Amino acid sequence: MEIIGKGFLSNHLSAAFGDRYRDTTVIAAGVTRTNSASIADFDREAELVHNTARICRKAGRTLVFFSTASDSMYGSEGCSGSESGPVYPISAYGRHKLSLEATLANSGARWLALRLSHIVGRGQQPHQLIPSLITQIRGGSVNLHRNAYRDLLDVRHMIEALDGVLQAGVRNEVINVASGVLEPIERIVDGIEDRLGVRASRNMVDVKVTTNPTSTAKLRAMVPAWNEIDFGSDYLSRLLDHYVGPVVSTTYAMG
Repeated sequence: MEIIGKGFLSNHLSAAFGDRYRDTTVIAAGVTRTNSASIADFDREAELVHNTARICRKAGRTLVFFSTASDSMYGSEGCSGSESGPVYPISAYGRHKLSLEATLANSGARWLALRLSHIVGRGQQPHQLIPSLITQIRGGSVNLHRNAYRDLLDVRHMIEALDGVLQAGVRNEVINVASGVLEPIERIVDGIEDRLGVRASRNMVDVKVTTNPTSTAKLRAMVPAWNEIDFGSDYLSRLLDHYVGPVVSTTYAMG
């Protein structure tokens, strides 16, 4: 597998796949900031996708692109959270990712666009959800959108999804890769605090929030093993146990 990028996802992909899928190129570089990306950031990713698609078309390779299943894509009223349903991206980030999916569909190359939820794993950038929350909580204060929810997915399960889709020979599809479970942001913060042994003050910001569950029906049909993963009520706890640590105490200090 050819992997373009030198960050969080690329490191996990390299470790998992090595020289398997030699006819596949994965773009694991691009815009990851949903709110602070610049026009130049968007332009660089678009140029990378366009140029890589041309190369893959000529070489007969499959191009894998990571899009988003966050509220940036699915967070509008009337959105079904399904790949085949209506999509009205609510931000420049979401509209940018959707336009690059269309670029792939019209590129003439074999392609896959995986719409990822909030991936959790070791080596993430400080601005990503869990590292950002950990830093804020340790600092004593955390900013949260009231009534916000997040779909969290272990990076190891993201790898399993990509492996399953490639093994099944699926191509030229947009596929949601998510747990399909929405967790209240307050519960995520509670879980991190339990493992750090501190309580942080919470600055609740009132903004209009529309969170639609991400449908995983398409992925479950393509990769039957996805139905065997337990995304039940303990999934968040297991995720935080693995990447933050065990619950340390029932007595908390203020951060």
